[in-house]
Amino acid sequence: MAEKKIIPAEQQRLAAQRQGQENWSLWGPYLAERAWGTVREDYSPAGTAWEYFDHDQARSRAYRWSEDGMGGICDEQQRLCLALALWNGCDPILKERAFGLTGNQGNHGEDVKEYYFYLDGTPSHSWLHYLYKYPQAEYPYAQIVAENARRSREQPTLNLLDMGVFDDSRYWDVAVQYAKVTPAQIQMRILAHNRGPEEATLHLLPTLWFRNTWSWGGEEEKPRLQGIPAPGGAEWAVRAVHPTLGTYFLYGRQVAQSLYTENESHAQRLWDQPNPSPWVKDAFHRYVIQGEEKAVNEAGEGTKFAAWHQVTVVGGGQASMELMLSAQPLEAPFAGFSERLTQRQAEADDFFRQLLPEGTGEDQQILRQALAGMIWNKQFFHYDVARWLDGDQFPPPANRKKGRNRRWRHFKAADVLSVPDSWEFPWFAAWDLTFHCGVLALMDVDFAKRQMELLLREDYLHPNGQIPAYEWAFGDVNPPVHAAGALKVFRAERVQRGQGDLGFLQRVLHKLLLYYAWWLNRKDSEGNGLFEGGFLGLDNISVYDRSQPLPPGYRLKQADATGWMAMFALNLTVMALEITTEDPGYEDIAIQCYAQFLAIANVIGGHSADGPSLWDPKDNFFKDLILEPNGQYRRIDVFSWVGLIPLFACEIVDSRLLAKAPRFQALLERYPGGFFDGHTICACPARVNDRGEHLLSLVDHTMLPALLQRLLREEEFLSPYGIRSLSRLHATQHDLGMLPGIGEALIKYEPGESRSPLFGGNSNWRGPIWMPANYYLLQTLEKFHRYLGDNFKVPVPCLGGQELTLQAISHLLADRLANIFRRSPQGNRPLFPADSPFQNDPHWQDLLLFCEYFHGETGQGLGAAHQTGWSGLAANLILRHYRKDIPLFWRKKEMER
Repeated sequence: MAEKKIIPAEQQRLAAQRQGQENWSLWGPYLAERAWGTVREDYSPAGTAWEYFDHDQARSRAYRWSEDGMGGICDEQQRLCLALALWNGCDPILKERAFGLTGNQGNHGEDVKEYYFYLDGTPSHSWLHYLYKYPQAEYPYAQIVAENARRSREQPTLNLLDMGVFDDSRYWDVAVQYAKVTPAQIQMRILAHNRGPEEATLHLLPTLWFRNTWSWGGEEEKPRLQGIPAPGGAEWAVRAVHPTLGTYFLYGRQVAQSLYTENESHAQRLWDQPNPSPWVKDAFHRYVIQGEEKAVNEAGEGTKFAAWHQVTVVGGGQASMELMLSAQPLEAPFAGFSERLTQRQAEADDFFRQLLPEGTGEDQQILRQALAGMIWNKQFFHYDVARWLDGDQFPPPANRKKGRNRRWRHFKAADVLSVPDSWEFPWFAAWDLTFHCGVLALMDVDFAKRQMELLLREDYLHPNGQIPAYEWAFGDVNPPVHAAGALKVFRAERVQRGQGDLGFLQRVLHKLLLYYAWWLNRKDSEGNGLFEGGFLGLDNISVYDRSQPLPPGYRLKQADATGWMAMFALNLTVMALEITTEDPGYEDIAIQCYAQFLAIANVIGGHSADGPSLWDPKDNFFKDLILEPNGQYRRIDVFSWVGLIPLFACEIVDSRLLAKAPRFQALLERYPGGFFDGHTICACPARVNDRGEHLLSLVDHTMLPALLQRLLREEEFLSPYGIRSLSRLHATQHDLGMLPGIGEALIKYEPGESRSPLFGGNSNWRGPIWMPANYYLLQTLEKFHRYLGDNFKVPVPCLGGQELTLQAISHLLADRLANIFRRSPQGNRPLFPADSPFQNDPHWQDLLLFCEYFHGETGQGLGAAHQTGWSGLAANLILRHYRKDIPLFWRKKEMER
């Protein structure tokens, strides 16, 4: 008799979620680390979001659109929130949210100035683990602001470790752990470790509150929190009643003083206006720190509650606090509490161990923290543009009607979204989200599918077909990578479950055809197949701000925009062919999209009478073109990702896809070897490989070796830690002379933080390593290898000219990227400075940050410190090292190809 397979507990929860049996997504880490300084909260005349609602106001001012907190959770509509608040006895304010500098305060843009870590998290949120490092000395708020104001762009970013507040380990490690008993019953444990040598006191204030939905007009019934008698084993209890969420109960195990107030703005402090109620949002700060006894409601009710618990701990010791949140009243809320925490952690261990069973301990750690960051960067995103434009409680200035996002009145979101970073980017970004889904699909393909469809929904997608870019400017243009992301998720599900979801692919394809038409009509103004698009997510990568127009009569034709569109056309072609295997009616779409790819390829190679080539045969590289009013053109001689992105236009078509697409196969035969209109324009070969596969690629056999030679030279693109965003040649070759329509043009290789204010100056594409572009390159090389096989080799300059297959080159690059997070033979992680406690302090050395980008020479993490969004691709890199992109326990025999 066959042995019955035991399905791990976390997989059972995901299956129950997928089948609609249990809603494990009801509660999650959907609370942002920052809700102040966002576009949504901005009602200023000039759109100065950072200044209009700053960190200092956040403790006193009720948010309009969403909430923030430390290590917090909330329900999926963010009606009820639970998070951590702290006071070390020295700080001038209660620590309720992470502090950081605004985009205008930081010498390299916005920057969170705290140390917090997402250590663990399962897809169902059955287990969550967060860690915050809190100095025992007074937090240096004023000094951080003043020192950053003094520093120039030429100087490095100031970090909290530079301020001396962690000297002699005089800080608290405050860990928050959540374990779900059921989808609506959640245990919370707070562990406070005194890392210092001496006894110290810490004030713990776990806080429960309702998002303010009642102050902005309408008939919303106001929810209430009220103290109730505590059952056995509990010292205190609170009942939370909400008109749509229902009733919840919060129980506390340790003795604590119950504090109540209202989640209402302190109008007198903020605007010198009378308060509508004596109890306002900053009451706990005023009561605990300033001693204002009347700041809290002694009647024991309100819309915001905190349990004030003080612990005095010897040096090296720890204290704990335990809470239970439940949708049902409990007679013994803490019975079996520790056992359930241990069980959920063990289930998480089992889940992640099976993702990488043969991995080293270090690689398993990197994988787990990368995926934990993806879980914790799920956020409730709320933004109704029409209501925001028209105003409610805060009437907007008149010029709002002509300002930001005014053409997006249809946009209405109140959803859980995967965001790049819950402090620096607590809002979705369209092209970031595509990469997120490639990581999320490793552990929760159903959530990844829902995310891919979300931005294509009618209340997100513009009626003209454009996908919204990001909240600061929905109308900006992100690279059109959504189709590539949908294919990635579709293929992940097919491998995991043995069958792809063609219904998902159909729904996505229909909407993406609208987006494709928008690109064709809006970003190819002359209709010649060369595309524009602006900065396209690459910020300062060009010699000027590409988001700004050139003088009248001048046009910029972009190698990256044109390459992205060629890739988009091929992605749509393959999506349509996949659907054609069951519905022949989609073959026409595949034919049309492939014909458009051929037209783009014809133009980008300079074979059309309508325009010059983006390929520079002198330098063997793709370059942007400036078209002048007189019909002349000038190439911009920059070697960057802009010229490498056309490589990404590459797909494999196998016999399975062609079996029910005879007219498409005839189209391939009509243009053998990429021969089109009298020219060889691309790498669409006349033959198939040994597996009967066709390669569809923009880059042909003459271009590929030349591009790879530049790519693999360490004096150009290849860093010890991946591919740089700008060639190192520009360290010396940075003066491009006078460019028509631009003027004197300079671009200098900067491997670290940006020294230029161009496009905000908070990100840098002029030398550092960026994970998403590198990852697309790895995928492209593997596609080329799949078609060309082991006999196709190229000399690798960094290995003294040794010839390697494209697969070996892909592994070489993947390991260099992954090595950013691994310890070197000398014992250091390139991710952190050599003198950092992250290198060898036992309480820091196992903690990782997944930064926005990485130094082009040293691999050190830079930019946003928690952008696990696309730097979470480190998880995919680790799995790739072990020759797979999927977990073993989901692995099934792949469909016949």
